[in-house]
Amino acid sequence: MAPETARPAGEAAGRRALIVGAAGFVGGYLAAELAAHGWAVHGTALPGEALAGPLEPHTLDVLDAAACAALTGQVRPHAVFHLAAQSSVALSWQRPGLTIDVNVKGAVNMLEAVRALDAAGGPQRQGGRCRVLLVGSSEEYGAPLPEEVPVREENPLRPANVYAVTKCTQNRLGMLYARAYGMDVLATRSFNHFGPGQAPIFVMADFAKQLAEAEQGLREPVIRTGNLAARRDFTDVRDVVRAYRLLAEQGRTGETYNVGSGRAVAISELLERLLALARRPVEWQTDPARLRPVDVPEVRADIAKLQADTGWQPEIAIDATLRDTLEDWRGRVRAQA
Repeated sequence: MAPETARPAGEAAGRRALIVGAAGFVGGYLAAELAAHGWAVHGTALPGEALAGPLEPHTLDVLDAAACAALTGQVRPHAVFHLAAQSSVALSWQRPGLTIDVNVKGAVNMLEAVRALDAAGGPQRQGGRCRVLLVGSSEEYGAPLPEEVPVREENPLRPANVYAVTKCTQNRLGMLYARAYGMDVLATRSFNHFGPGQAPIFVMADFAKQLAEAEQGLREPVIRTGNLAARRDFTDVRDVVRAYRLLAEQGRTGETYNVGSGRAVAISELLERLLALARRPVEWQTDPARLRPVDVPEVRADIAKLQADTGWQPEIAIDATLRDTLEDWRGRVRAQA
């Protein structure tokens, strides 16, 4: 059965996309993916942030509701990809007010801006509706019970930190706007993803940075780690943005989709594969400061809905992602040395 409100193949040609929060890790990859498939891409960044990739740049603070409405009215996008977020779990504990403002109020401001665009006639498709893809997080599920793995979209949500609560709220608001106002909104719960360009606040980027520094003699040949036994669902960022594009083209209004590989791998195994790429002997040691009080043994996505509605499959092998991430950090470390 064809998914509800699905886009015919090739319909993306000539469409305009607005990536909100395009200066982040995922934004440049998404811009390249969309441009390669016929979308005219616009992207936003905060003042002082740099934007790269095949896009028309705009400055935007999502906490400025009037500016959100003005930009949306100017660009008149066929699809808005809402990436703007305060995405650090640690920082969400330290600055809960900022996290709530950006992740909840910012999302509402963009939803309101798109609602106004729809009311004014919007882009001429889907009855003048602009599609909104709200990018959420697997953190919304919290700690799944063993019998709840792989995690399905219908699983109970047990958010266990401020960031996760804000992403749950963003999702619920988006679904409410879809029902109450007839808007074309859908959402993701995205699992771990990494690749070149990611900040070292995330585990695999952190390991790659430490390894690159050790190779250059800038630190002792030891990688400091937290819990390596945890099994997580990791996907290459380039596969993830392909899923986002396909959801914009073929996903169903009012639905939430897991985006992940559907496989779980122990962090210890990823570290061993990374160390196998080292140019000098490097060891690892557990750092008690990096251990979490409670760590979920395994998190793995059920991606059946995403696959059924879009045909998406992960294509990039995890070893290629590790190699590319390490090469990126080698270049960054050399440039800073």
